[in-house]
Amino acid sequence: MKLSNIKTIYFDFDGTLHDSIKIYAPSFRKGYDFLVENKKAEHKIWHDEEIQKWLGYTIKEMWDNFIKDLEEPFKKKVSSIIGKEMQNQFLLGNAKLYENSLTVLEKLKIRGYKLIFLSNCSIKYMEASKKLFNLNLYFDDMICSEMYDFIPKHEVLKIIKDNYEMNQVIVGDRF
Repeated sequence: MKLSNIKTIYFDFDGTLHDSIKIYAPSFRKGYDFLVENKKAEHKIWHDEEIQKWLGYTIKEMWDNFIKDLEEPFKKKVSSIIGKEMQNQFLLGNAKLYENSLTVLEKLKIRGYKLIFLSNCSIKYMEASKKLFNLNLYFDDMICSEMYDFIPKHEVLKIIKDNYEMNQVIVGDRF
């Protein structure tokens, strides 16, 4: 694809730049173990490929598709367990970008594209990623769904797209 007319490039983070399964899988398993211990789910051995399908969803979308009838306090508790464990995985140095992600961002930045981070993640997660990988060196703006009450990023895009030069493209790993 030629980018000659493109001015603004939005980048999804998890699954696009960040090999997030490395921190999400152990975090998901920890949250699921809590559900099993509290008799809210049956014991199951989760493989990374099964867990990976939940990446990129907002918290609400994930729960609406995972265990829809789970009581709200348990959804909040498990979401908290997963979030805290993901931060722990960051601190342990287990978060990794895909090979050459930063090289691609750097080349696009040098060529003058406006680069926008756009993710369904929380502010805390976005800030941790920004700090760990020095993403502020590449992105002109960083936006996450929590800034918009966790609406999905495609809805966030409708709100923000007029803030940036037109002829825009989105780079992501899903539809």
